[in-house]
Amino acid sequence: MPDRSRRPDRWSLPRHGWLWWLPFFAVLIDLAAEIALRGQEPVSFLLTGVPPLAAATRGPRGTAVATAGCLGLQMLMAALRPGHFAEQHHVALYAGTLLIGTASIALAWQRERTKQHLIRARSVAEAMQKTLLRPVPRRLGPVRAAGFYAAGEGGTLVGGDLYDICTTPFGVRVIIGDVRGKGMDAVQTVAAVLGSFRVSAHEWTSLSSLAERLELSIARNSPAGEDGDPELFVTALVLEFPHTGGAVRVVDRGHPPPIVLGPHGARYLATVPGLPLGLGGMSPGRPAETTQHALGPGEVLVVHTDGVSEARDASGHFYPVRDRLAEHFGDTRSLQPEAIVAFLQSDTEHWSADAATTDNDDQAALALMLTHPR
Repeated sequence: MPDRSRRPDRWSLPRHGWLWWLPFFAVLIDLAAEIALRGQEPVSFLLTGVPPLAAATRGPRGTAVATAGCLGLQMLMAALRPGHFAEQHHVALYAGTLLIGTASIALAWQRERTKQHLIRARSVAEAMQKTLLRPVPRRLGPVRAAGFYAAGEGGTLVGGDLYDICTTPFGVRVIIGDVRGKGMDAVQTVAAVLGSFRVSAHEWTSLSSLAERLELSIARNSPAGEDGDPELFVTALVLEFPHTGGAVRVVDRGHPPPIVLGPHGARYLATVPGLPLGLGGMSPGRPAETTQHALGPGEVLVVHTDGVSEARDASGHFYPVRDRLAEHFGDTRSLQPEAIVAFLQSDTEHWSADAATTDNDDQAALALMLTHPR
């Protein structure tokens, strides 16, 4: 049976913003003034403002129709007053309306062209985002996953945070990271790190060696020289859920530590922080240490970038990730990764809604759960 509640009402007016109706209101006001004054004073000059208003919301064809309509109304109003149709100031008014209308048509054409260009540019940006930051799969092997990403700069889709998750011969491997800085240098570094991870994660047995490979990718592929950022680095966590199950291995390259959320509250995992990726040359020959931690039944591993933990409220206080998770999910016995990331995203937005600063950072978070712990 068809859903009648979703049928559009054929008698209802199309929904437009108030700006779309301005040309009609201008015409109605001019006609009302003409009637009120009974043609004693010429008010048709007000119609010269209608074509620019039409150009703001309509294409060239609609603007041309508005121009022709206004020109016709001006001639009609002048014709209703004997001897006024061919008066010099009326002829000048017709010419002025025609010139303004022609310019408005050109503006409408340019606006439509710019709009199409922006649509194409956004489509390219969306394609780039899907290529760099693939959608988080709901499940990979024994790992259930969920995540969210939000670029800090308004109107952008890709920023300096990165994440990926893949199945390898060594288990399910995950990376989450944060590039220092913003702009195209950060995006280029994100592409370099993710490209290297997606290849190297399947080749290197140890997480420490994998992290070193990511370090090399930054040195080779990130912006350098006079046009690059001499202080470019990436904080990152590289994780591995081995096939044996029940545990997670972590390499910490200067990133906020993972949080384990379970039926008994939330706790930070103890890691051995190393230098961020890109700064490994300051300590050569010292590979990052790998730590291993057991994960109990029903526990969820939460990793995030500092855009989450450093979100500020109106008083300038940082967002307490662990405490907020423990408070919200403290009595939950059956945790779901999707619910956790949805809470983090909405709660950080609410936390920083009244913040005085407008310098927003990129945000990314992943919730990972073993479905078959030992």
